Amino acid sequence: MARSSYLFTSESVSEGHPDKVCDRISDEIVDLVFREAKKTGMDPSQVRIACETLATTNRVIIAGEVRVPDSLLKRSKDGEVLRDAAGHPVVNPSKFKSAARKAIRSIGYEQAGFHWKTCRIDVLLHGQSADIAQGVDEAGNKDVGAGDQGIMFGYASRETPELLPAPIYYAHKILETLTIARKANNSAAGKLGPDAKSQVTVRYENGKPVGVTQIVLSTQHLDETLSSADVRAIVEPYIREALPEGWIDASTVWHINPTGKFVVGGPDGDAGLTGRKIIVDTYGGAAPHGGGAFSGKDPTKVDRSAAYAARYLAKNVVAAGLAERATIQLSYAIGVAQPLSIYVDLHGTGKVEEGVVETALGKVMDLTPRGIRTHLDLNKPIYAKTSAYGHFGRKAGRDGSFSWEKTDLVGALKAAVK
Repeated sequence: MARSSYLFTSESVSEGHPDKVCDRISDEIVDLVFREAKKTGMDPSQVRIACETLATTNRVIIAGEVRVPDSLLKRSKDGEVLRDAAGHPVVNPSKFKSAARKAIRSIGYEQAGFHWKTCRIDVLLHGQSADIAQGVDEAGNKDVGAGDQGIMFGYASRETPELLPAPIYYAHKILETLTIARKANNSAAGKLGPDAKSQVTVRYENGKPVGVTQIVLSTQHLDETLSSADVRAIVEPYIREALPEGWIDASTVWHINPTGKFVVGGPDGDAGLTGRKIIVDTYGGAAPHGGGAFSGKDPTKVDRSAAYAARYLAKNVVAAGLAERATIQLSYAIGVAQPLSIYVDLHGTGKVEEGVVETALGKVMDLTPRGIRTHLDLNKPIYAKTSAYGHFGRKAGRDGSFSWEKTDLVGALKAAVK
């Protein structure tokens, strides 16, 4: 029997966290390739990129495999595309380096140990493996296959208007609110640095979130003289602004910069890697995740696109009033277009049988990799903004970003389950 009263905690990290710096760079490179594809007339469905970034003190290393427009390749004096010893086309590193520097500058790193202008950037991208390509590309009557095997989960809950679990939603909101204030640079928040982490413990009564018992915030500060109390005085108004009215009371425990000092931050303080914050990117531990990271991958990789599709379906199930909570699992095999399985768990809150919903999902959306990319319009440069503050619970943008947050399947779902 499900518990109705309990505490649950989720954490978030800011865009200046070392791992998030790497996620941002990797996603900026995905966007760069899509922009170049459009500019040169390359079919965007042919873009392939799996980009990993490592960052440490004044050093960034970008590696992975790509299929990119000719405008991003290195050529000989005779105009021939250069190839490495394995026969892979060699990328021209200049535009990739520029994308990385712009990302670091946007985040706000201009520190001695990590500066957008002076850090060394190595680009070690190479052409996509032919062995992977033969399973993923169209061939004759064969549809586009999944870019890898795997399981992907989507989740939605009525805990917040965005149908995201409250702990992760508000952990993100605290940091996003502080980031906006820091970049405005017109208040004491300008004394804060880009690197920060938040954590909130939410109290549930009768299954609904009603308050916060613990608040944790560790934020980099550029003024070495600031004490933890000084930092709390800066951040507390923004934290209160981010949380629902009445959720903070006299019993709420605050932990602001509990180590006392946080001056050295970002990749100078700790190395960062793409894809190390999967729970932060998804549901804060309130629901399963598939294990595959999102950032740095084009949407043929079902780690990313099918996770977006699963969230889209779960959100529409809840928005349609078919359940208060929904978890959806999709599974794929590399090179195979159709999902191997669709699983639905409505957590005892469903208005219809789970098996009926499973059948309906396969009818209202084509869940092949190509079907997902087409339905959600994913072959676009829309990914850099997903790299911080969560891939879910965000507002769909006019540029096509966060299309998986729309609830435009509600009518179709209601009709399909009748």
